[in-house]
Amino acid sequence: MLRIAVPNKGSLSGPAAEMLHEAGYQQRRESKELRIVDPVNEVEFFYLRPRDIAIYVASGQLDIGLTGRDLLIDSGAEAEEILPLGFARSTFHYAAKPGTISGLADLAGKTVATSYEGIVAAHLAEHGIDASVVHLDGAVETAIQLGVAQVIADVVETGTSLRNAGLEVAGEPIMKSEAVVIRRTGADADDLKVQQFLRRLQGVLVARTYVMMDYDCRVEQLEKAVALTPGLESPTVSPLHNEGWVAVRAMVPAKEAQRIMDDLYDIGARAILTTAIHACRL
Repeated sequence: MLRIAVPNKGSLSGPAAEMLHEAGYQQRRESKELRIVDPVNEVEFFYLRPRDIAIYVASGQLDIGLTGRDLLIDSGAEAEEILPLGFARSTFHYAAKPGTISGLADLAGKTVATSYEGIVAAHLAEHGIDASVVHLDGAVETAIQLGVAQVIADVVETGTSLRNAGLEVAGEPIMKSEAVVIRRTGADADDLKVQQFLRRLQGVLVARTYVMMDYDCRVEQLEKAVALTPGLESPTVSPLHNEGWVAVRAMVPAKEAQRIMDDLYDIGARAILTTAIHACRL
């Protein structure tokens, strides 16, 4: 039975559970449940603190886990990313009082406050910067005001919290993070159960990214239409009862669907429809 770690709370928890449900896996009904078994799919889920998941997976007690790239790197655990999941995206930056830090070199000799000591220490070491790192659990924006540090390193989304604290982003991003699937470093990459699990999640990712588009067009416009909707391998083309017309079906990127529909209409395609894809295997 495949043993999988899932975030039990926080910004990762809800989207992770939703993705697993879309992939056909049973999920817990109560937030207090720490373990459930999905006997149909032969999977056992363990609901753990997101920060601990990499440690458990690295120990070999759990086969794979869903966590954040930031938490994986910060843990220093012997685990590796095997599939990005596209949600819970975030960007890490240094920040300081305006005009005090212009680039990475200015961090030398400074004290940096952060909740992600492992990420920051590794980043500073990678660039040969000699600076002190102070670990704080949350609300790091106040560290400068209270004299604990001259610089902070934290997740920056809109920058509102930084501005409210009288701070500004300094230098290039430290890293970009998102939810990922991880496994123990050196684990069997060809494990059939793991591969099936990954295929299911990849199917969800594709289903969320693409829509199915159907339309009718005249034969003489088919090549132009196919150029607009090439599909993954090739679109499906079927003759219609009315001579000179064909029906076309192809997967298209969801973000581009409206533009593609306009372009198809302009070359004479009609009855243009899009439908959601709930699951797929490529």
